[in-house]
Amino acid sequence: MNSVAIVDYGMGNLRSVSKALECVAPDARVLVTSDPQQILEADRVIFPGVGAIHDCIAELSTRGLTAAIRACAADRPFLGICLGMQALFDFSDENGGTQALGILPGRVVRFSASSLDGDNPPLKIPHMGWNHVQPQRVHPLWHGIPPDSRFYFVHSYYAQPADLGLVAATTSYNAPFACAVARGNLFAVQFHPEKSQRAGLTLLTNFMTWNGECP
Repeated sequence: MNSVAIVDYGMGNLRSVSKALECVAPDARVLVTSDPQQILEADRVIFPGVGAIHDCIAELSTRGLTAAIRACAADRPFLGICLGMQALFDFSDENGGTQALGILPGRVVRFSASSLDGDNPPLKIPHMGWNHVQPQRVHPLWHGIPPDSRFYFVHSYYAQPADLGLVAATTSYNAPFACAVARGNLFAVQFHPEKSQRAGLTLLTNFMTWNGECP
């Protein structure tokens, strides 16, 4: 049976993610767990999250989940969502600076409230609501999702990958930023697919059938 572990470290829309997966993959075994061994035994892993990066990294360490996250991000279909994407990078500017997991090269920075165009009002932070996503390369998780589809966002920080080859999609909020990254068996998104209606459910369906290979 196809099994997927949703990492429970006390921060994230776990119920929303699990319900969405039960909808798109009714025959799969969906497990919400904070047990490192159960995560390591799953066929695929989802790493969700909302809140502060400092608390995220601390909770992963306290619960003994850091090594399991790193191992699974290296060898099976792995999906990071929102804070679960940001935590994969080297460093976040949040909380005065926080070392993250260092799985992907780059840093996480805060949106500037200043508009690039002086005729426009300051940006609202957090970036919240529906926004258009533009895939930047072919990937199995984009199958059946038209360019410019809308996904749901809520975040004040965003990733700046050091390797632009990681960027799988961009969104514009005052200026374009990376809203999805991909490397090998790893895919991560800033938006919330579990809250993004048809496009989000399609992405989750694709994840549940993806073999972890990336063209």
